Amino acid sequence: MDPILFQVLASALVEATEEMAIALKRSAYSTNIKTRNDFSCAFFDRELRTVAQASGQPVHLGSLSEFVPRVIRTYGAENLRAGDGILANDPYLGGVHLNDITLISPIILPSPDRRGAGGEVLLGYVANLAHHVDVGGGAPGSIGAFREVFQEGIIIPGVKLVTQGKIDDDIFRLVLAQIRSKRETAGDFRAQVAANITGVKRIAALAERYGVETLNAHIAELLTYTERRARADLEKLPRGIFRATGVVDNDGYTDEPVQLVAQVNIDDDGVLFDFTGSDEQRRAPVNSTYAQTFAACAYVLKTLIDPDIPVNAGFYALVKMIAPLGSVTNAAAPAPVVGGWETQTRMVDVIYKALAQAVPTRVPAGTKAMMAQIAFGGIDPRDGDLYAYYEAIAGGYGARATKDGADAVQTHGQNTENAPAEETERGYPIRIARYELVNDSAGAGKFRGGLGLRRDYQFIDHDASCSILSDRDRWGPHGLFGGREGKIAQYFLLRDGQEIPLRSKTTIEIRAGDIISFRTCGGGGYGEPHDRDADLVLRDVREQKVSATRAREEYGVVVDVEKWVVDETQTKIIREKSNL
Repeated sequence: MDPILFQVLASALVEATEEMAIALKRSAYSTNIKTRNDFSCAFFDRELRTVAQASGQPVHLGSLSEFVPRVIRTYGAENLRAGDGILANDPYLGGVHLNDITLISPIILPSPDRRGAGGEVLLGYVANLAHHVDVGGGAPGSIGAFREVFQEGIIIPGVKLVTQGKIDDDIFRLVLAQIRSKRETAGDFRAQVAANITGVKRIAALAERYGVETLNAHIAELLTYTERRARADLEKLPRGIFRATGVVDNDGYTDEPVQLVAQVNIDDDGVLFDFTGSDEQRRAPVNSTYAQTFAACAYVLKTLIDPDIPVNAGFYALVKMIAPLGSVTNAAAPAPVVGGWETQTRMVDVIYKALAQAVPTRVPAGTKAMMAQIAFGGIDPRDGDLYAYYEAIAGGYGARATKDGADAVQTHGQNTENAPAEETERGYPIRIARYELVNDSAGAGKFRGGLGLRRDYQFIDHDASCSILSDRDRWGPHGLFGGREGKIAQYFLLRDGQEIPLRSKTTIEIRAGDIISFRTCGGGGYGEPHDRDADLVLRDVREQKVSATRAREEYGVVVDVEKWVVDETQTKIIREKSNL
């Protein structure tokens, strides 16, 4: 096989999915998709193997590799024609939570036989998954402390939204009738259709230029090549069984923490992730689906190998997982799953904690490790229409062996962006009253964690309903090797001059003039705080990321805030005493 053509086609397939992402982003209506990039795109071959992915959200991409094959096998590939599009979000068919809706389209090309008669050949499928701001259910934004999946919104088992290039108006009207933000959602669905049309055109053009047989041969080699390279990299990991535990702070109905157990077995056959021992599923919004948990494993494994290795079925073949059915890591119907991403991303933290025993310099301390979701809605006083808004808030990343944690980012496989205050205020009837880093929120260490984020939403002239689906209000992200925990997250209702604490999973009614204050946690520290370079502590104090008081108490560094210098004498005395 020509190595140059091999690389050209491998890159072209990825670029086709990137063009899908551009089409989706530029066509979307909602801030959540067009600005925060809360979507992902992928291409599957005719055998339903993942071939190429755009650089979207790892949490979506790992789950798509499970969902798309199940949807097509259930619906039946024989029932699809060129230009069709299947819409689905069923969490128990291999999906995730209901807001994440997938559109799948076949790539079917004309294929004349040797006698010149017409025919068709199935080359594969393109798919994109987008988080819609509302899918109906019991609260605006479709997030909340629900007790069963039927309260969370419309469930789509796999229906043909697009037939031979045209949206089925009956299906479209039926879906939109369940949803509050009809204009935004209709625009976002059309953007998903546009993205798939783009992907079909680009990949069909490759097949027409190089031939279907040549393209299929190179796809097969690409998957084999990926698996070969990934296996070679996994050989470098130390062998052993590594175990850790963690918790989701509460389930939204009780204060009982949700226990998570991760065991990582690394041997000559590869890596096995075993979640046996995690709690049974709850009648509360903290259950992860099989696909969500699989995505956590895939994300962690990808971070441990060469970043240049492609992500496709060749890589996913190495992701082995045991997640008992009926547990919070593999929930069974009709358990609610809207908060499954909170559990999924916390499990990533637990897996890294286990792997700190094996590869201590390659894993971070505890991070935000929650989606940190907020949604609200009501009647927009500007036009009298219903509206819904959704956002996931950034937080602190964990410190690393040689670096501080990043401030105010979407951690682990989340990979979305923070919504600009200006766009939010322009598009929705609210004001962002405060948007800033949370000082002193980082876990202390030789390398400190990243800072959390504060975002205050003010409802100026109307009543609304607001839901928070988050966590970390009891325990902050863990530190590693002497590093301290990050500060916990906090949630408040500011009303009539009072600061009223809120639970991390709640739905409340908002009055005109109220403010919801969402303050995420800081990341955990790495290494002993007294080993941190005093000049780095001084810099943090000058930048108001660490207070002078905390610099002294946590780091043993005395900062003269008038001269902006380290008092080296006092610092030496404090640090020497701590070592006695």
